[in-house]
Amino acid sequence: MGKTAFIFPGQGSQAVGMAKDAYEAIPAAKEVFRQADERLGFALSTLIFEGPDTALKQTSNTQPALLTASIALHEAFKETGIRPDYVAGHSLGEYSALVASGVLAFEDAVEIVRARGEFMEQAIPDGQGGMAAVLGADREALAALCRDITEAGHLVELANINCPGQIVVSGTKEGVAAVAERVKEAGGKRAITLEVSGPFHSSLMKEAATKLSGKLEAVAFSEAQIPVVANVTAKPVHEGNEIRQLLVDQVYSPVLWEDSVAWLLEQGVDTFIEFGPGSVLTGLVKKIDKTVKLYNINSLESFASVMEALEAR
Repeated sequence: MGKTAFIFPGQGSQAVGMAKDAYEAIPAAKEVFRQADERLGFALSTLIFEGPDTALKQTSNTQPALLTASIALHEAFKETGIRPDYVAGHSLGEYSALVASGVLAFEDAVEIVRARGEFMEQAIPDGQGGMAAVLGADREALAALCRDITEAGHLVELANINCPGQIVVSGTKEGVAAVAERVKEAGGKRAITLEVSGPFHSSLMKEAATKLSGKLEAVAFSEAQIPVVANVTAKPVHEGNEIRQLLVDQVYSPVLWEDSVAWLLEQGVDTFIEFGPGSVLTGLVKKIDKTVKLYNINSLESFASVMEALEAR
């Protein structure tokens, strides 16, 4: 029998009203929202359920909101008794994976990601940095193009290695624009500017990483009960102190999502279940391997079909 990985999305997947049906119907999910509101000292649940969307899109709100919705759905699903062999998350989603694996208490994680979002917002003045999704480029050629542009005085780096033909670059506004102009030199078709508040996963985020390091030092990290595939290394991690350091590095390092999925496939994972709104990660996994089974736990409605499919295996 094949193995199963639970995966958790990052910023950009958020939606007003996410996980509300789980909140209303399942006490374990409701408790997650209650804990978030209590720990943060404001009604995050109201923002998640009612918006406005503009406020939900602010990085310091998005990060705790998406973590809360993903973990509420995960807690609700835990009652089925189905357990994964591995967990992984994309960027912010790595914190959801760490909660699911028992490394972090949810209340600690929601406070950390609220601060993480604030640190990332503060790292560089608004409008000076950016990100763009490059389609169709060769990974090595795009990395070389980024180095060339950086050496010319406009920093830009690979930020998210998502799947074959989709790589996100991050850096100064001028650096990202230069990649967009010269994308064909790396075999790319085009670059799509992303609506983000900063140059995430680039070395421009090192100040945010330093601040986050101080925050993480005050938090207890347990041994992982389920192997967590880390964004920075695309390899499993178990030990708390190593995980803590990798979360600091993750802020300014590329997210190796394609490599992480490739590693999971090598271990015999043939089923991926995404917890949270949307289907960004299952979409990326499908582009890496079309033969695997993909499911989304994004509402209570989705539980039944996923349960049925898993039981039929």
